[in-house]
Amino acid sequence: MIDEELTGLEQLVDRIRDRARSSPTVSIGEILDTIGTRSYGPVMVLAGLITAAPVIGDIPGMPTLMALLVLLTTGPMLFRQEHIWVPRWLAGRSVAGPKLTRALEWSRPAARWLDRLVRPRLAVLVHGPGLYGLVVCSIAIALTMPVLEFIPFSANLAAFGLLACGLAIIARDGVVALLALAFTLSIAVLAVRVLL
Repeated sequence: MIDEELTGLEQLVDRIRDRARSSPTVSIGEILDTIGTRSYGPVMVLAGLITAAPVIGDIPGMPTLMALLVLLTTGPMLFRQEHIWVPRWLAGRSVAGPKLTRALEWSRPAARWLDRLVRPRLAVLVHGPGLYGLVVCSIAIALTMPVLEFIPFSANLAAFGLLACGLAIIARDGVVALLALAFTLSIAVLAVRVLL
C-alpha cells in the first residue's frame, strides 16, 4: 500500500518514534534518513503530522519550518529528481526526542485508522500528471503556511492538506487526492482573504 519500503502510515509513525526514543534530540536529517531519501510522500505526511501535533506544532515558527521542508523536498520532484536533498542548515535543525515521541504517540491512533481506510483506487489521479498535480498542491499549501501561522488554528488546515497530499502519494489513493485538492482550494481561499 505504501511507496518505497513502507507498508503503512502507522509504520512510518513507528519508525520515526523509534528514532526519537533513542536520542535526546532528533534532527530533520536523521528523520529523513529514517524514512528514506526517495520518500516524497512520507515527507509531506511528516510535515503535516508535526504541524498538526499540539506538542510540537504550537512552537512558533514550526509551521514555517515544515513549509520550507516541503518546498525544498517536493519542488525538485517537479524536475524528476529521485532523491531528497535538504541544505545542511535545515537538516541540522532538531527537536527534542521526548517531545517528538509524545507527538507521534498522539498521532498513532489516527495513523492506524487511516491505514484501514486508504487503498489504491482511481489510480489516474496519483500517477503521471496526477502525481505532479499533488506535488503542486503541496507546494501551494506550503507557500501559504507562513501567512496562516498568524491565524489561530489555520495552520492545522494546512497540516491536514499536506497529510492528504502525502497520503494520496503513499497509498496511491485517488479519493484522498481529491480530498487533498479540496484542502488546497480551501487554504488558498483563506490565504487570499487574509492577504486582502
